[in-house]
Amino acid sequence: MFDWRAYLRHIDYLLLAATAGLVIYGVSVIYFATRHDVLGAPLSFVRQQLVALVLGVITAAVVTVIDYEMYRRLQWIFYGIAVVLVAAVLPLGVGVNGATRWFDLGVTRFQPSSAALLLLPLAIGAYLADRMDMLGSKRVTAVALLLAAVPAALVYKEPDFGSAMVIVVLVLAMLYFYGTSWTHFAVIAGTAVSAFAMALAVLPRVGVHLISSFQVERLLVFTNAGHSPQGSGYNIIQSTIAVGSGMLTGRGNMATQTSLDFLPEHHTDFIFAVVSERYGFVGAVLLLALYALFIWRCLRIATLSRDMYGSILAGGIGVMVLFQVFVNIGMTIGIMPVTGIPLPFVSYGGTALISFLILVGLLEAIHLRASLTASDRGRIVR
Repeated sequence: MFDWRAYLRHIDYLLLAATAGLVIYGVSVIYFATRHDVLGAPLSFVRQQLVALVLGVITAAVVTVIDYEMYRRLQWIFYGIAVVLVAAVLPLGVGVNGATRWFDLGVTRFQPSSAALLLLPLAIGAYLADRMDMLGSKRVTAVALLLAAVPAALVYKEPDFGSAMVIVVLVLAMLYFYGTSWTHFAVIAGTAVSAFAMALAVLPRVGVHLISSFQVERLLVFTNAGHSPQGSGYNIIQSTIAVGSGMLTGRGNMATQTSLDFLPEHHTDFIFAVVSERYGFVGAVLLLALYALFIWRCLRIATLSRDMYGSILAGGIGVMVLFQVFVNIGMTIGIMPVTGIPLPFVSYGGTALISFLILVGLLEAIHLRASLTASDRGRIVR
């Protein structure tokens, strides 16, 4: 029988507080960013985000009470579902702004890459945890990278370079928490640099273009935002103007970069610019503090986990969130190329929000079972 008192005693309330703060921040900023976007319906985007929030919270609560060890037995099913989803969206998905990243479900859209970022840690983490006796094996490292490369390549084809990068960083983080030798990472880094140089400088000369023209344009804009001020550089110029105009305490309802639609994608990719313009440096620091608390709890759960599977999962989730926060905020202020990576828990997007909340439920499940006393064991659902 499930013991709710034992359950409530061992929940990581700091993780919940950080998550709640980020979600509240996100919903409020989405409202201020989109209240003028749909004529006569100021709550249009917020309503959809709240529906996703409710679904995510309910699912996360269920995930928390289930022993995460059961996912190890389903690892190949999870992996297969992730690959099928990101493969199926290419011929069956709906195209928006030149990218095919969503399934149109009528009342809403479903983004397979966000679901894949939920399923892949469960699958690849289980693969690594089941091979602790092979720690240091080049074969294990190669297979883990190959398992990530397949969905990453499919996501890249959408094209969604940002999500593809997140998948790669996720598997590298899990390899780190697994205990992979630094020499493996050195070889991976050298191979990655060589491959990037080939794709950018060598292959185009023989007619092979692995990097599309708009992605090359984004790299040029990254090195010089004034390269195309009315074209590909427009987004980053307007974003930096919005961030700078917020100054210390923000402009509040006078945040004209957002309200007058100078700032593009203000509810998704560039939502941090909305935060900075409306709430200023103080508001931005508060948001970063919430992320710092969330990532700290992830890493702490990784150290407390009762087994290697939990450590790999918690560590991978923490690094994945850290990477997305760094890249999203970095592209907003011009220190990273624009890649379309959303801000976790804050950017508009139902699939992403539900996936992140389920990951929080998974983190709580790991923490719960690491913290149970001997008398509590057996009274929580296994």
